[in-house]
Amino acid sequence: MWNSFHGRFSDSPRALWERLAGRDGLEHVWLAHEAHLGSFPRAVRTVDIEGPGARETLESADLLVANTHTEVEWDKQPGTTYVQTWHGTPLKRVHRDVRWAPDGVLDRLDRDVDRWDLLLSQSAWSTPRLRSAFRWNGEVLESGYPRNDLLSRPERKTVRADVRRGLGIADDAVVVLYAPTWRDDEKDQGSELTYPLDPAELVRGLGPGHVLLVRAHYLLTGRLRLDALPGVHDVSLYPDLRDLYCAADVLVTDYSSAMFDFAVTGRPVLHLAPDLARFGDTVRGFYADLEEVAPGPVVSTTGELVDVLTDLATLEQDWALRSAAFRETFTPLDDGDAGERVLARLGLSG
Repeated sequence: MWNSFHGRFSDSPRALWERLAGRDGLEHVWLAHEAHLGSFPRAVRTVDIEGPGARETLESADLLVANTHTEVEWDKQPGTTYVQTWHGTPLKRVHRDVRWAPDGVLDRLDRDVDRWDLLLSQSAWSTPRLRSAFRWNGEVLESGYPRNDLLSRPERKTVRADVRRGLGIADDAVVVLYAPTWRDDEKDQGSELTYPLDPAELVRGLGPGHVLLVRAHYLLTGRLRLDALPGVHDVSLYPDLRDLYCAADVLVTDYSSAMFDFAVTGRPVLHLAPDLARFGDTVRGFYADLEEVAPGPVVSTTGELVDVLTDLATLEQDWALRSAAFRETFTPLDDGDAGERVLARLGLSG
């Protein structure tokens, strides 16, 4: 059984599935949300994550691999192994360590944590933070993230060309990927939300030859306003963020764990963080000071972002040492073989 972001075909579960697909003696079933069914290969068996069949299928599974909480009511059966890959190095506080959470939410999610058998970690830095967040005393495998294997493999060049071709982006265009995180106090608001980034100002300031890809956090997909503009693509429903990393020349984020994954590419990372103090002090909290560890500039406005993005070569040069230190601390295991280490632990290697 596979579950990624409540029914998508993506992330570390997809990367592990790709290593196992076609192997004799294994039956694969994905939990799928109807909004994302089109991204699954036709030959893949799926079950509606919000339908009555999800519970029955989960309770018949020998192995469940998920990258976030599996929010389905089910009783884990004896002999079932539940691998939680999680979905990012936690710069921002997670689960029981957060500054604030709606009443009852963490207790409900703890029922899922109680089912886990193995938790993956991207690095030695992540492990104690994940243990703290989930009050986890079980096994942690410091494997690196399987979802990032592609970023260190030769196939990344083919994926880069395919993604750009599919989106109608020229080979020589400079692609800016904007992938912010979500704010806990906005998730349940009924009103339309807006991005901190002004896409019109950005594309106008950068000029011809630049393309902006905008990727909403999976919890806010469809709720953030993005006007149709030349040179701007809404890729919130694109199946897998790792493929967009391959296509991009630079990442703009805020506090998202995307910063750690994209750092594996060696390309520049910038942080648009106008609410840095509020997010850190009130909304979520941090495990580390962003301005002290960030692999690239931290700015507050779209105008400041434009100023930095106009000379990527200088940006990359100026931040080379800081970026290398960032990778050494946070992604030393993302070497292209994280997935194989996980499968070896599960007895599925080869």
